[in-house]
Amino acid sequence: MNPTRGSFTSPDTASPITWRQSYEITMAGLAATRLFAAGGAGGVAVTAWALRRSGMPRREVAERMIAFLVLLYGVYMCAMVVCGVGLYTGLFPGPHPFAITIGPAIFGAFVILVFLALAFVPEDLAPRLEGVARGHRRLAALIRRMTTAPGLVSAGIHLAWRKLRRPDWAMIGTVSWWGFNIAVLYACLRAFGHAPPVAVLIQAYFVGLLGNLLPLPGGIGGVDGGMIGALVAFGVSGSLALIAVLSYRVFAFWLPTIPGAIAYFQLRRTVNRWHLDTSERPVIASTVSSGSATA
Repeated sequence: MNPTRGSFTSPDTASPITWRQSYEITMAGLAATRLFAAGGAGGVAVTAWALRRSGMPRREVAERMIAFLVLLYGVYMCAMVVCGVGLYTGLFPGPHPFAITIGPAIFGAFVILVFLALAFVPEDLAPRLEGVARGHRRLAALIRRMTTAPGLVSAGIHLAWRKLRRPDWAMIGTVSWWGFNIAVLYACLRAFGHAPPVAVLIQAYFVGLLGNLLPLPGGIGGVDGGMIGALVAFGVSGSLALIAVLSYRVFAFWLPTIPGAIAYFQLRRTVNRWHLDTSERPVIASTVSSGSATA
């Protein structure tokens, strides 16, 4: 399942981006994320650049990217809340140190509440407030800069909510992305020893992945150290955690970078063709306001 294609196409019209172009965008964004972590900022930048070059309006690119990230990382935050609270209360079997069960659960709940609050921001907040500063050019410009981002986030959250209300097969990607990564870590643990209970494995994975927020190339050091530390805190031996996490990073993290780098150069050629031949450039109709876009 290719999540990018599901994010930027509409079921009511012919697909404006082909499967091959979707693959190039997805894999190129994946490679950029590997090279510059910072919460996936590199991948977001490459994806947004490609979609803008394809002809998609700037605001629609922003709204759909936000919706995609809300759906994908919503699973992340919910998993930390459910597994953290479940482990600490004894609902799930396994060790339950407070720092890596309730602590991350509180963080996840806080992030969820922040985005729920942002959903109440009017999508047209900037135009509404600019009317208050009519006749004051500098004040209007300041209001526009301060209110555009909250309005876009709100629109992206609403788009994600519409998708949740009318799900399709593309939604499987929001869960399977994390599920397959955790499965690779589980396989690496089993290859060199015994794997911890499922809830412990999920919580340790997501707690360690918080190191991806650090602006490090590929999250080197941050993610690895975070996952190893979380597994050790849950009672996994240090030697097993070390070799399992490093093996996981090779298979699930660095190995896809090779086809991702190839896809990036293919994507550059595709973008150049769109630029040189306007007849080949996809015509992407705006469907955000109608609520028919898939995320």
